[in-house]
Amino acid sequence: MVQLAIATGVIVLATGLFLAPLSAQLDDQAMRRALAIAQTTAAEPRLDDALESSRPSRHGPVQNEAERIRAATGAEYVVIMDKRGVRWSHTDPDEIGRHVSTDPSAALSGQEVMQIDEGTLGRSARGKVPLRDERGKVVGAVSVGIAYESVQERLLSTVPQLLAYAGGTLVVGALAAYLVARRLQRRTHDLAFSDISALLVEREAMLHGIREGFLALDKNGRIRLMNDEAQRLLDLRTEDTGRPLDVALPPGRTTDVLAGRVSGADLLAVSGHRVLVANRMPTDDGGAVVTLRDRTELERLGRELDGTRGLIDALRAQDHEHANRLHTLLGLLELGLHEEAVDFVTQAVGVHRATAEQVTERIHDPLLAALLVGKATVATERGASLSISPRTHLPDRLVDPHSLVTILGNLVDNALDATSSERDAQLEVEVRTEGGTAIMRVSDNGPGVPEERRAEIFTEGWTTKEPPRHGQRGIGLALVRRLAERYGGSAEVGERPGGGAAFTVTVPDALSEELSGARGTTPLEAATETRAPGRPEARTHLLEGDTEAGR
Repeated sequence: MVQLAIATGVIVLATGLFLAPLSAQLDDQAMRRALAIAQTTAAEPRLDDALESSRPSRHGPVQNEAERIRAATGAEYVVIMDKRGVRWSHTDPDEIGRHVSTDPSAALSGQEVMQIDEGTLGRSARGKVPLRDERGKVVGAVSVGIAYESVQERLLSTVPQLLAYAGGTLVVGALAAYLVARRLQRRTHDLAFSDISALLVEREAMLHGIREGFLALDKNGRIRLMNDEAQRLLDLRTEDTGRPLDVALPPGRTTDVLAGRVSGADLLAVSGHRVLVANRMPTDDGGAVVTLRDRTELERLGRELDGTRGLIDALRAQDHEHANRLHTLLGLLELGLHEEAVDFVTQAVGVHRATAEQVTERIHDPLLAALLVGKATVATERGASLSISPRTHLPDRLVDPHSLVTILGNLVDNALDATSSERDAQLEVEVRTEGGTAIMRVSDNGPGVPEERRAEIFTEGWTTKEPPRHGQRGIGLALVRRLAERYGGSAEVGERPGGGAAFTVTVPDALSEELSGARGTTPLEAATETRAPGRPEARTHLLEGDTEAGR
């Protein structure tokens, strides 16, 4: 109805704008026609002689000539007057000899006049010209009138035709409006404009209120819409709306997942330090809608749960081993083998002490030292041997020890999982520095990584292990690479001499310029010197280091 009203208004306006100049144009044409007839009449050579040699009469030569011209041209009247303004011809013979009803001074002064005026015969379009003799002297004037009714008739005669055209145009416009309205109804699912406006307001409130990231893409892969959470999770800006996805995001698995180059549901992706779960749904117009969930905290809690379960299993195994050792010690004492009992206890305690001393002599950071001591205990309970490379040396002046704990803990956990099926599992850890760069290398004698798969192993979601109950695998090595790249470093995997895998991670600018204030103490002493005497919190610190590795 709105379109129809607009079309009707436009047609009415166009018709009015056409009729207004048409009326003025018809008036002008009538006046010019009257002027042309008057000029033709004044050019007759016998009229000036007749004015000078005869008198005005009903059947005089001037009246006869004027009537002949009027009949031939269809004019309403042809009036010929002398210099006094007295009529010598007229349509009504009774008016001959009388003075004209309108002012003839302009024509008698030698000017030509066109006008619409009232006279004895009513309103008419007039043309007046001077009548000259052979010497060019004005001896009278000729006035010709075209009935104004004929002009109006011409105007009115065009109105039906014009209205017919306007009506046809209106019908075409109404049909077009109907078709457009039907198409709009189909495209908007029969929603009214008010409903669409309300839906838009509700959509904006919903998109910016939900805690999931939302990203809409068009068929060309450009970002069409995104909410605040998607900007936060993907580090996007408002200016990125309308830009291609491959331009707004760096290349990698996250971009491939969002662009649809990786298929599947609940796909894992890593953006910065965040772990995301992405789902992509194509739309009818060739675009897609992507939802993003932040699983960073869930993954961290899941890894801590895995670490806690592993620690519980290790403590349970230690409990059994401790009971067996106590039974052995009790048997030696009951048999009176006191020296053997002392040697047995010394050997059992000395192994753990030697491991801790070996770590703390080479690694002076308390967090990393506690991590490796805890991982050595876990490796022993799993039947694996974790050794420290002789090249290992790390001073106590790390800029971000927590990131290095995460990197090293994930590498050791990955090596323990890789060697879980080996009878003589061996792991070697090397942590050293070159200038300000920290280099961490963890090798194992497991099955290794095929050369053609080494480029994929650091990809989010890539794994060869069964996922745990709480979530998915394929995150640890991806986080290792992301943490290394955040500092401008790298993560690589190669082959260990003798078989197995060797993971190497470099972290530039990992050391601070100032030395730590606890250089004179060992890392374990520095970690426990602030605790109250008699409280078993030193071991708690080691367990916290093990938990940190799970992150």
